[in-house]
Amino acid sequence: MKVLVTGAAGFIGLHVCLRLLGRGDEVVGLDNLNDYYDPQLKHARLACLAPYANFRFERLDVADAAALTRLFAAEKFARVVHLAAQAGVRYSLANPHAYVHSNLVGFANVLESCRHHSVEHLVYASSSSVYGGNTRVPFSVHDSVDHPLSLYAATKKANELMAHSYSHLFGLPTTGLRYFTVYGPWGRPDMSPWLFSEAILAGRTIDVFNHGKMLRDFTYVDDIAEGTLRVLDRVATPNPRFDSNQPDPGSSHAPYRVYNIGNQQPVELLVFIATIERALGRTAMKNYLPMQAGDVVATCADVDDLRADVGFEPRTPLADGIARWAAWFSEYRARTR
Repeated sequence: MKVLVTGAAGFIGLHVCLRLLGRGDEVVGLDNLNDYYDPQLKHARLACLAPYANFRFERLDVADAAALTRLFAAEKFARVVHLAAQAGVRYSLANPHAYVHSNLVGFANVLESCRHHSVEHLVYASSSSVYGGNTRVPFSVHDSVDHPLSLYAATKKANELMAHSYSHLFGLPTTGLRYFTVYGPWGRPDMSPWLFSEAILAGRTIDVFNHGKMLRDFTYVDDIAEGTLRVLDRVATPNPRFDSNQPDPGSSHAPYRVYNIGNQQPVELLVFIATIERALGRTAMKNYLPMQAGDVVATCADVDDLRADVGFEPRTPLADGIARWAAWFSEYRARTR
């Protein structure tokens, strides 16, 4: 297949591209290479993809409707994995317009391009943050998610609603993936594994919010990439048992689905930090703080639907995943300092 991957220079984007290329698909990677974090890391990720003859990179912003339309018209993509977005919960408190630009305007452009150019299946990144004020765990796609705690979460919920409207109106098959706390090699500098590891190796104190009592469903990036490809290969179809009197938020009468994709084994933040300490062979100095605005106490994914439909099983124990992360991070840090 010819597949478009937006956000190809991103963390998950790199790993999804590598999987697609490894099985022989033709991949066009799109990214705007913005400076939300160090573009050097994005260029280094792209360097991992450059040796593949079946990969081509386009520097383009999904919010540029005209440029995106030209790309779709020229390439005739069979399927699209849309990962480009303005990420980060806390940054959305300081720069909300960046989220409207990328996550709402950009996503509308992707939907329009898919609609007008006969894309067989659009798979897009949602987020576990959509569960917001929900406290019943594990989080289920069959539960309502109408109380986001950050603008980032609100944009991801909006993406799901926008996708459903296109599935209903135009028959565009769409599947949203609610990713749960992804970690692993080539991760982002604004995420906790990088922040903790850098501070520990530099001898700086790390901030531990909610006094370390938060629970997160940490999911290794290889498991995320594998699940994403399995979903891409299973084109969304209408749910024949959908009941409009009791509508299921996770499916529809239209070719629309939403899945959780997580490890289904939440870990306390202090345990996560201790795992990083063991992998790095260093002890962290900790500064215990209360909860941050926009954060949630616990996340845990119910992945029963994903397991039933595509056979997804998270396979990477935390200790193994963190060991791989620490080895990559130590090498990358030494090489780029």
